[in-house]
Amino acid sequence: MNLNSIHNIYFIGIGGIGMSALARYFHANNKYIAGYDKTQTIITDALMALNIQIHFDDAVEKIDTKFLNTENTLVVYTPAVPKNHTELNYFKTHGFKVLKRSEVLGSITENTFCLAVAGTHGKTTTTSILGHLMYECGVELTAFLGGISENYNSNLILKGTEVSVVEADEFDRSFLTLSPDLACITSMDADHLDIYGEASELINSFEEFSKRIKPNGKLFIKNGLPLKGITYGIEDDSDYTIQNIKIENGTYVFDVKTPKTVLENLQFNLPGRHNLSNALIALAMAVEYGCPNQQLAKALASYKGVKRRFTYHIKTEDLVFIDDYAHHPEEINAVYQAVREMYPNKKVLAIFQPHLYSRTRDFIDDFAKSLSQFDEVVLLDIYPARELPIEGVTSNWLLAKINNKNKQLVSKTELLKTIHKSDAQIILTIGAGDIGEEVRHIKKELSIAS
Repeated sequence: MNLNSIHNIYFIGIGGIGMSALARYFHANNKYIAGYDKTQTIITDALMALNIQIHFDDAVEKIDTKFLNTENTLVVYTPAVPKNHTELNYFKTHGFKVLKRSEVLGSITENTFCLAVAGTHGKTTTTSILGHLMYECGVELTAFLGGISENYNSNLILKGTEVSVVEADEFDRSFLTLSPDLACITSMDADHLDIYGEASELINSFEEFSKRIKPNGKLFIKNGLPLKGITYGIEDDSDYTIQNIKIENGTYVFDVKTPKTVLENLQFNLPGRHNLSNALIALAMAVEYGCPNQQLAKALASYKGVKRRFTYHIKTEDLVFIDDYAHHPEEINAVYQAVREMYPNKKVLAIFQPHLYSRTRDFIDDFAKSLSQFDEVVLLDIYPARELPIEGVTSNWLLAKINNKNKQLVSKTELLKTIHKSDAQIILTIGAGDIGEEVRHIKKELSIAS
């Protein structure tokens, strides 16, 4: 696809984190951008502040007429949009060029040196660390992130077009549109079974992705995964491994053994062993690309994180409020491990909003087990996203399976009152739905109370 011949780009689902990064990219490249989304959010507000037109009704008549020209308009959509979407079907049946987000990302990156981060967990944090490391090392890059970087207050890092850093998303097999030079796979736990049906099919798709790497390219894999590549791990015999871990004033200090040398006394500020693993693979990819070790060490120490990835909103001696995007049992386990490592003797209240009926159904026992670890558990109703309800799959069903006497299901309207009744010193909000929109209200209420 020749993007130079396209003047107007219309996004259906423009408020999605991956979609909005593409919208920012094309806006920065002087294309006319507009779009639709179901809900007004902080992300859509930020796009509208760039003079990007967005409306929130699925109605063709709301679309600016300049985007109704088939000759110079590209329509980009996310697979999360339902098949009966009026605008999407209009464009599909009226001769427009209509592409999935992943296809557009594949076209943008195919003529660059591409570094791709795949895996069922850790993609966003790893990609943002990698983008930050390479930016600080002076690489001419564009990084498309699946979250808002705290360092750049954006999901797009734009410093040139020679190199691209991208998340390789397994949802809907999107990552099979990419042809990376360097790629990593962080994990292959069962997920998206509404798409794949069986966990074995998900694993097959990762194997297929590994074959998409360009000739003379390199694949990095978490030690223990059933694929061949450059291995990485923590305190093990991997090609890249972290050793001598210490925690000093809430900061990890450690060494990294590479195939050629040892990098000593590196510092990293994100809590949790899962984040150490994310930092390690980002560092390994940057080393293999050719970034200087000394600059990498400095860049790693200055990394601040991604919004909604173990994000502190209140951090005092008496009260801590953390928000995290975790929406899979393994991710919740990682959050629990990080909280317990940082606050071993404090009471923790976890507020969880399940994401998707199908995911809740497929992992109901694992969700119950991971949530049972916390001192108190509050559940919200399931966030449906792209799905219709499934009979019998409810938050009440999950609640009944949680082995914890301090558990309850509440509505959003009762959430602040419920939090006030708790004597927990650590408050966690967890989930990938619209629970993130509640964070500012919780923070405001807790700040007043304290």
